[in-house]
Amino acid sequence: MSSIAVPALAPPRRAWLTDLPVLLVAVVWGSSYLAAKGITTPQTVIAVLVLRFAVVLPVLVVAGWRRLAALTGAQWRGAGLLGLVLSGIFLVETYGIVHTSATNAGLIISLTMIFTPLAEAAVNRVRPTGTFLAAAALSVAGVALLTQGGGITSPSAGDLLMLVAALARTLHVLLMARIRSVRSADSLSLTTVQLGSAVAVFALLAAAPGTGESPWSVAAGFGVREWGGLLFLSVFCTLFAFFVQMWSVRRTSPSRVSLLLGTEPLWAAAVGIAIGGERLGVLGVAGAVLVLAGTAWGRRSVAADSP
Repeated sequence: MSSIAVPALAPPRRAWLTDLPVLLVAVVWGSSYLAAKGITTPQTVIAVLVLRFAVVLPVLVVAGWRRLAALTGAQWRGAGLLGLVLSGIFLVETYGIVHTSATNAGLIISLTMIFTPLAEAAVNRVRPTGTFLAAAALSVAGVALLTQGGGITSPSAGDLLMLVAALARTLHVLLMARIRSVRSADSLSLTTVQLGSAVAVFALLAAAPGTGESPWSVAAGFGVREWGGLLFLSVFCTLFAFFVQMWSVRRTSPSRVSLLLGTEPLWAAAVGIAIGGERLGVLGVAGAVLVLAGTAWGRRSVAADSP
C-alpha cells in the first residue's frame, strides 16, 4: 500500500470526487442489511446466497480472466481456503440478519473493527494499548445495551449469529494476512476465486435435502421488489463496492478509505430506522451510540499506533 501514490498533491477541492464513491459504498453496505432482510426468510437463505453471487461471478471472471489464468496452484488453494471461510461468514451473517433487526445486524458486525486488532495482538503476542482496550470495552458494552432495546431480555438468536459473523470476519482478515501465497495475488483474482468457492459451497448446500427452498423455485417466486433487492445486493453491494475500492486506493490513502468505510454501521442504523421503521428504545439508542463511539475510537487508536 505504501507504494501507491497518495493524491494529497491533488487540489483539495477535488478530494470529494474520490471520497464520494467510497462513502456511497459505505451507504450501500449499510443498506444491505435491510435489503437482505427484505428478500430472505429462514427457508431461502442458501438459495438467495446462490442467486446473489451467481449473478456477479461471471462478470468478475470475464473482467479478470487473464489474471486468473496467471495464478499459481498455491494461490488458487489459498484463495479457495479463504472462500470457504467467506462462505461461512455469509451463511452465519445472513441467517443472523433474518433473525434480528437490520439496525442490530449492522452495528454488531462493526465489532470486527475491534476484534481484528485484538486478535492480531494475541497472535503477535503484543499487548494492546490501554486506549484500545477501553474502546473495545465501550463497544462491547454498547452491544450489550443494543440487544436490550426492547427491555431487559436475552439476546436474540440473530444477535448472537451476528456476533459469530464478526468473529468469522476477523478470522478471514487474519488468514488473508498470514497465507503467504495470496499476498502477491491481485485483488480481482483473489475476490473472484473466493466468491467462486463460496458459490460452490452454497450450491452444494442447496442441493442437499432439508436445507430450504431451491434457488430455482425462489427465483421463480420473486417479484419485481425481490429481484430489485437481489440486484441491489449483487450489483451495488458486491460489484460496485469492489471496483470502487480498487479505484479509490490508487487515488487516496488506505486510512482515508478505511475511515469512510467505517461509517457503514451508522448508515445501517439510519436505513433500518428511517426506511425499515425499526425502533431501538432508550437502551438500544444508548447501545448504538456506544458501539459507534467505541469502534470509531478504536479505529483511530489503531491508526495512531501504526508505523
